[in-house]
Amino acid sequence: MKRETAEEKLLRLTEIERGLWAEGHVVAGIDEVGRGPLAGPVVTACVSIPQNRLVPGVDDSKKLSEKRREALYPLLLEAAEYAETCFVWPEEIDEINILNATKRAMETCAAAFKGDIILVDAVQGLRLPCEARSLIHGDALSYMIGAASVVAKVTRDRYMIEMDAKYPMYGFARNKGYGTAEHIAAIRRFGPCPLHRRSFIGKILGEA
Repeated sequence: MKRETAEEKLLRLTEIERGLWAEGHVVAGIDEVGRGPLAGPVVTACVSIPQNRLVPGVDDSKKLSEKRREALYPLLLEAAEYAETCFVWPEEIDEINILNATKRAMETCAAAFKGDIILVDAVQGLRLPCEARSLIHGDALSYMIGAASVVAKVTRDRYMIEMDAKYPMYGFARNKGYGTAEHIAAIRRFGPCPLHRRSFIGKILGEA
């Protein structure tokens, strides 16, 4: 099977955007990272990059190495005409649930966008400043959503690495708050810290 070239990949990932740009639209993408972890915030990003400033190499952040994401991150921020992130913290996630927390973060990071179409990875029912189009697996289909996924992922990972210095017993620099065996064992041994989502760890703590 022939390997996709960088040019072919860029054409594939911008197919939706190119159709919208041809109609004169200004387009952004929104994605989130951190819906599943036991600890830390959910982080969303809204990113809009002009057609003549696209950064090659963008993809769904899960398909990229940490080194590649870190290399892309400053390039995307430099190229973007709009790039905002939003954190929703564990106590708020516990209060309103992770889906509503994700929606709130998405709405907040997009609130100042002045364009007219926002492509969103899967989530529907958002109150955004312009038209929203939800795409299932959008981070693998849309350049803008892929760019947002990279910005959100790097932002959250950097924060969790910082928190590792404050709470070294949980291994946050390695697991980023996800439920690895090491992390679960640490919760059982040391109990939760303020970064833990109590609504996610009840069974680990033996709570009903």
